[in-house]
Amino acid sequence: MMIVFASVVEPALINHGDSAILYDVQRVTRVDNEWFEPTYWRSENKVVGEAAGRGSVIFVREDDDTWVLRHYHRGGFVGRFVSDRYFWRGLERTRAFREWRLLSELSARNLPVPPPIAARVCRRGVGYTADIITGYLDNTRSFESILDEGNAGHESWNLIGRTLRRFHDHGVDHCDLNVRNILLDTQQRVYLVDFDKSELRDSGSWRVSNLKRLKRSLRKVALETGTVFDAAGWQALEQGYQSAR
Repeated sequence: MMIVFASVVEPALINHGDSAILYDVQRVTRVDNEWFEPTYWRSENKVVGEAAGRGSVIFVREDDDTWVLRHYHRGGFVGRFVSDRYFWRGLERTRAFREWRLLSELSARNLPVPPPIAARVCRRGVGYTADIITGYLDNTRSFESILDEGNAGHESWNLIGRTLRRFHDHGVDHCDLNVRNILLDTQQRVYLVDFDKSELRDSGSWRVSNLKRLKRSLRKVALETGTVFDAAGWQALEQGYQSAR
């Protein structure tokens, strides 16, 4: 599928030795290599939070904005031996640049995603490491945390279904659709985050695969917390998905 990107984003590319940085000149007027180093933000006392999980994610304060800095880490079997190095296949095929450009496109389509700020790739011979900075979504919580507290009502499930259908209708294949990557804010708006390896595709069976992956994630949460899978909630999600045509 050929993707025609919207024109509202103004990307700029700069090089610092072995590193390349992609950023949107409409969101930041400058970008520094040190922005992608957690040690820099810690030395400036600008780290305002951290996220648990496999990856390295910190929340930082820059002027009046809050950003999310994420270092790309490998998962699965390979991740046991190579934590954060990827095989070099060209700059535009790196994880960070692909995710940044996808987020830029989805933002241009007014889909509820975090705005992309900047992405960095550091080449090391035949491999590379990568980082991405996105905007922080204020007043949001993961659907996982809402489930943990037992506060996921029918409306929340239904809205998630409607939002997923909206992404799918735009051809967005989210490769890691789980309860941690679905956020809701205090106004009951739904967002999706973490689009690593995701892409725009023609309609196909991947839509069903997305929903099955989310269902497995929900069952896993129920198992880990000793609760029962919310069948009524899932039905409400499916109803929202089907009604959003």
